[in-house]
Amino acid sequence: MKLSEKLENISTYPFHMPGHKRNGKYHITGAEIDITEIDGFDNLHCPQNIIADMQRDISERFGYKKSIISVNGSTCGILAAICGVCDKGDKIIIARNCHKSVYNACFLQELDVVYLEPEFNEELGVYTRIGQDCVDAVLKNNADAKAIVITSPTYEGFISNIHCEIPLIVDCAHGAHFGFADWLPERENGDIVIQSLHKTLPCLTQCAVVHINNEKYFSKVKMYMDIFESSSPSYVLMNSIDKCIDFLKHDRNEFDSYKKILDDFYLKVKKLNHITIYKNDDLTRLVISAKGYSGVELSEHLRHNGIEAEGATLGYVILISTVADTQEGFDILYSALEKLEKREDTQNTFIKKITLPLKKYKSSEIDSTVETELIDSINKISGEYVFAYPPGVPIIVPGEVITQEVTDNILLCIKKGVNIISESNLLPNRILTKTQQ
Repeated sequence: MKLSEKLENISTYPFHMPGHKRNGKYHITGAEIDITEIDGFDNLHCPQNIIADMQRDISERFGYKKSIISVNGSTCGILAAICGVCDKGDKIIIARNCHKSVYNACFLQELDVVYLEPEFNEELGVYTRIGQDCVDAVLKNNADAKAIVITSPTYEGFISNIHCEIPLIVDCAHGAHFGFADWLPERENGDIVIQSLHKTLPCLTQCAVVHINNEKYFSKVKMYMDIFESSSPSYVLMNSIDKCIDFLKHDRNEFDSYKKILDDFYLKVKKLNHITIYKNDDLTRLVISAKGYSGVELSEHLRHNGIEAEGATLGYVILISTVADTQEGFDILYSALEKLEKREDTQNTFIKKITLPLKKYKSSEIDSTVETELIDSINKISGEYVFAYPPGVPIIVPGEVITQEVTDNILLCIKKGVNIISESNLLPNRILTKTQQ
């Protein structure tokens, strides 16, 4: 029997965790299937029956050799993958547009980080794909590197297809839907591929999976998954994973009707001369701008008209569409775009490419910091991460030299209403810098 079926037929009284005891009077959504590792329900940290079967099912469905469930999101999988492949103090090559969780793993292992710089789209103001030539050049100069980590697809839907002789870890958090229809991008190749089921498939938040194609890394990655993942994994979340896999088994024809809805939407929006949908590698990822509007302004207009966007940048909004979207939802979105008041054809503001800051220290070497006025921080060493969230890609990293370009970029984003986060929460006026020693 499958996990989701067993959870619908629990017959014993719970003199065990959790404390709500599945008592309906507390009106807790999901409590009726919220259990702990009781008899017959397996253990995620040592799966031997129904959870082991589910993980094998996931591997088969997604086309990878082995898969490990994460109920701590892709972040847990990224931490485990990097720690499982790299020993403390090793050199690692990472794409500069990697998620903060990649940088956190590098911090934990005190890794020597070398950057891959993806191509930059000046029109959008974003990093896009990583070319094989770039990978080969960086590898040639860093033959002692133990792994490469890339983000593919990016937040805006750009895909990198690269190969290398050392372990390739792919943060594919936004690509769990790849390969499930002919019109979707092909599945990502990599020694380890991490995907967030909840981002682009019918699944609850925090549900992710770590796929392992090179089985020699399985034991150590599994060990780190057991370290980083909760010792009380949620059966509510695992139930939603089981339901998601069922959907991918039996209802994949829904992707065909989804494609028709998307195609119709693209055709209709093409007639709105004040709206632009930018071309990327994933038709489902909608990157939209409007003439004369910042991304934040466009996002506010959409919200006022019943649409909550995934994210807003200086020049555009990002909308995540999935197979679970309805015609009604796309109709509401189109209506909102159609209602947008046209403005004079003023030039939108996009982030400009900045020179990568010089890295003077590992992030793990920043042992003490001091609050510094942002305007006085130029040429000092950053003592904290600053990033736009979402998606959580750092503008500056601890150990890097703060430049005028960096501070200008931060201030511009704040001025335009982009959600800029620093660990210290001192912005917009101050930032942590390394104490001079």
